Amino acid sequence: MNLNKVFVLGNLTRDPERKALPSGDAVVNLGIATNRYYTTQGEKKQETEFHNIVLFGKLAEIADQYLNKGSLALIEGRLRTRSWEGQDGQKRYRTEIIGDRLQLGPKNLQTPAPSPQVSSKQEDIPVIEEDDNKDEIDVKDIPF
Repeated sequence: MNLNKVFVLGNLTRDPERKALPSGDAVVNLGIATNRYYTTQGEKKQETEFHNIVLFGKLAEIADQYLNKGSLALIEGRLRTRSWEGQDGQKRYRTEIIGDRLQLGPKNLQTPAPSPQVSSKQEDIPVIEEDDNKDEIDVKDIPF
């Protein structure tokens, strides 16, 4: 049995770069930084890793619309390493996370509201709030 599964929770290092495949489907490349904090010999240390993320289709559209540099995001996906020959004739490698799922972090409430001239990428993420006036569900009403 084999398993190729990755979970990454971190902040975007740059704005998403959207492109289109020949089929017309959206593809987005972005970078995420993750931090690891630890103590060694009584000294606090921080280690940062940088990850290359690729999203396709609807996930790419959502990332392009709602994420920007500094945004917190959780990516679930798989690792893929691709190779190519560079202009200098050297073989190059790049390991990426191909995203299967995306969860957006909380809205940053300290950023100012976007001006009307800003693209739709800056529009607010809708907030779903629980309705306090809803009637409670009675266990007897559940059909199973």
